[in-house]
Amino acid sequence: MDIIKVILIPMISLLLSFALSMLITRLITWKWRKAGTLTKRRRVVIFLLVLVFLLILTFFLYFNSYSRAGDRALKAMEGSATVKVESIDQGYRFDGPGTQDAMIYYPGAMVDEKAYAEMMLKLAEQGVDCFLIKMPLHMAFMGREKATGVLDEYGNQYEHWYMSGHSLGGAIAAMYTAAHKDRLAGGIFMAAYSVEPLPDSLNIATITATRDEVMNWDDYHKYQNNLPENAHEITIEGGNHSQFGDYGLQRGDGEATISPEEQLEQVCDTVLSIIRSSGTDASE
Repeated sequence: MDIIKVILIPMISLLLSFALSMLITRLITWKWRKAGTLTKRRRVVIFLLVLVFLLILTFFLYFNSYSRAGDRALKAMEGSATVKVESIDQGYRFDGPGTQDAMIYYPGAMVDEKAYAEMMLKLAEQGVDCFLIKMPLHMAFMGREKATGVLDEYGNQYEHWYMSGHSLGGAIAAMYTAAHKDRLAGGIFMAAYSVEPLPDSLNIATITATRDEVMNWDDYHKYQNNLPENAHEITIEGGNHSQFGDYGLQRGDGEATISPEEQLEQVCDTVLSIIRSSGTDASE
């Protein structure tokens, strides 16, 4: 989801709630106004009560309209023979056989973080332990620094740390990477771009899909100069925005010509290849 839309929708909702509160207040107080007994204080109190009610209702409806995780993702949350999924303060840890590489993942806006569990499980099974972050109100920009808690608690257990994320989560993960480059080996951003310059010392990659009609492609190309010269840019033919996770087809997205399983396999293979590439040595 485009970050402008994420901010714009609540702002429009706020303005509509304000206007609707004024209308409802006039309807409630018309008898008092007609009788000439409506005081300014009474009008203000009624308006504020109506406004607070509408804001709470709008807040509840908006932030409960997020995309839920599908069956495959929920199954992956159970772990496997080689991966233990445990709840941590920041979200979930997918603890597999790996001891060198770890990845912190920020979910897309208004998407249940568990929708990415299948990806986390497959990567952990292949030796990259994953930390899936649970964001406040399912908005990554509200938990930008959550990776710091993971690094502080588990940093000494792994040699190489990567940031990653999808859509808005990927953009926020890129911002975090730019601000904390000394603690990371690199970043892998899915259907996302970096609005901050990233140094050549990091192993950086973007993964996009040809059928993605949700990501702002103009901004993606606009900010390509923020990637290091040695960055990897991978495109999944036939994939779309929604199939980076398991949460159904996102509104406005293109129809994928490959299956969710095939896109997931390509994404995981790409992530593993990037992390195991020679670029990792840049952090050592």
